[in-house]
Amino acid sequence: MSTHLPASARPLTAADRKLVDLARRTIDAATDAGPGEDGIHTMGAAVRTADGGMHVGVNLYHFTGGPCAELVALGAARAAGTGDPSVIVAVGNHGRGVQSPCGRDRQVLADYYPEIRVILPTADGPVSIAARDLLPLGFVPPAA
Repeated sequence: MSTHLPASARPLTAADRKLVDLARRTIDAATDAGPGEDGIHTMGAAVRTADGGMHVGVNLYHFTGGPCAELVALGAARAAGTGDPSVIVAVGNHGRGVQSPCGRDRQVLADYYPEIRVILPTADGPVSIAARDLLPLGFVPPAA
């Protein structure tokens, strides 16, 4: 595993790969853009919760910053009354694979779910890291 990654970096588990596949299948079914086209729905996300449930979401692109797929999936999990989110991933349409969360998503994840595992792409393939490591110098200081 690359040495530039934080200490929390871990290889994907079989359950993580299943979550990636669920996100991929979700955006493949829901995208409204053809290959090479812009669209409103181009990213899919899946979140696994502490109780083992898996919930999905797709983005709603808007130039003002519509909701990202990760936030939609987190909302869907909460609406279902499930346990705390434990792992999350976003996948691009048309085979673009695992994508890193945007800055706003990183901030939300680090602020509200610092221990959630976030699946990220690397040159060596996807890994998961703790959300607290997405913004190592974030706004919320670590507990003493």
